[in-house]
This record gives sequence, C-alpha cells and structure tokens, in this order.
Amino acid sequence: MEDKKSRGIQSIEIGGRLLTALVEEGAPMSLGELAKKANMPSAKAHPYLVSFGSFGLVEQNPLTGRYELGPFALQLGLISLQLLDPVRIAIPVITQLAADIDQTIGLSVLGNRGPTIIYISESSYPIHVNMRTGTVMSIQATATGRVFAAFLPPKQVERMVEQERRSGVAGDFGAADMKSGALEKILVDIRKRGMARVEGNPIPGINAVCAPVFEHSGAIKLGITAIGPAGSFDVSWEHDNVRKIRECAEQVSHRLGYRPLA
Repeated sequence: MEDKKSRGIQSIEIGGRLLTALVEEGAPMSLGELAKKANMPSAKAHPYLVSFGSFGLVEQNPLTGRYELGPFALQLGLISLQLLDPVRIAIPVITQLAADIDQTIGLSVLGNRGPTIIYISESSYPIHVNMRTGTVMSIQATATGRVFAAFLPPKQVERMVEQERRSGVAGDFGAADMKSGALEKILVDIRKRGMARVEGNPIPGINAVCAPVFEHSGAIKLGITAIGPAGSFDVSWEHDNVRKIRECAEQVSHRLGYRPLA
C-alpha cells in the first residue's frame, strides 16, 4: 500500500512539471517544447497532457496543436488571487527585511487621503520621525508618496496632489508644494528605476527608499519603505540595502501573481 501511494505522489509531481512549464512560459507551447522544458521525453509527457485536458487543466489548440492552460486552471488561478491577502503576505517578508538590514520598514496602502502607513517593523534602535501607523505620506515630498504617484493613473495623481495642497500634508513633512513639471520629472525617474529614494529631505539626516508592490493586474498595491539615519543607511542605487528592498517588493509582487512584461 505504501509503495503504491509513493508512486501516486511521484506521478503527480511529474505531471506538475508540465503545468509549471506552461505557467513559466506564459504562452502556448508545442509538445516538444513543453516536454523539453519539463525535462522529460515527449512520449512520456503526452499521456499527462491528455489526462490534464480531460479536467480542463490543459487544452490543445486544434489548429496549431500547441498546448496552453485550460479553463479550469484559469478558474483555480482566479480563485487563488481572490483569496490572497496582500498585507498578510507582506508582513513576514518585511519583518525579515527589517532584521536583515536593521532599518525601520513601513508598509503602506493607498487610503482615502493618500498613501497611508498601516504597519511598521522597527529597527533595533529608535528613529524619531513622522512615520507611524496611520500616517498619510506626502505624494510630493516622501519616497512612499512618490512611488504611488509614479504608478497610479495620472488623473488620480492630479486629484491627490490638489487634495494634498488644500490639506497641507506636504507642509507636515516640512516640504513646500512642487510645480507639476518638477514632480513629473521625478516620477519619470522612479518609473525607470522602479524605486524612489529621498536623502535628508524632507527630514534632515534621514534617508528613505520605497519600492512598489504590484498585484496580478499590474496595479500598485503596496509600498515597502525603509528609513534610517543618513550616517548608517546608504541609499546608493547599487548598495546592498537597496537591492534587498527591491527584492523584497518583487517577492511579494510575485506572490500576488504579478509577472512583469519582458
């Protein structure tokens, strides 16, 4: 009995390699391509594909003969995405990041008034800055706000900037309102680099870096922000700290089903 059970599990794992290959490729594949990517002979792969097809996990295009994920596989993926809780997924990841780089890490979402800090993982030493749970971050002045501004629809950003000007949020961070052209120049650079940073501004002596988290649709879902004293938190683009922050955001994005375009 135990031997049969082991063979059954092994069989599922072998078939799973074919499904994994289809997911990673993200495009229809021929039998030969699929078998090669799954590291098995075509003759071995074909019966698995026939069985997967009967359940709707895989389907074959009758004209091209190429295989792709079927309707049932897509339904499973959609249900999985609906059940994902981005904040729950992100918290243990940023907690580990805070320990790795020993800087304070904030997790933010887009609230009614703008990007809002909802969770903070502290470093081993206290930092007296205006970032705590519930803080609304300036779109114009902070790394967190600028990351959201860079990846939100332009019209939405215009409304948020105007709301910020009326409410004086930028002033809360010791920053003056920016001209739209100056802000857009900054946002273009953020889109190019995929991250935002501020050095000693708007808070003297404090550096910050923020990386975006995207969901499966490509929309920005979260911001992961690291802040620390300028003397101990190097935010050079090539620094290891910055690389780890980027990788942390990419890891959470991947869990949320985001796949960047090549």
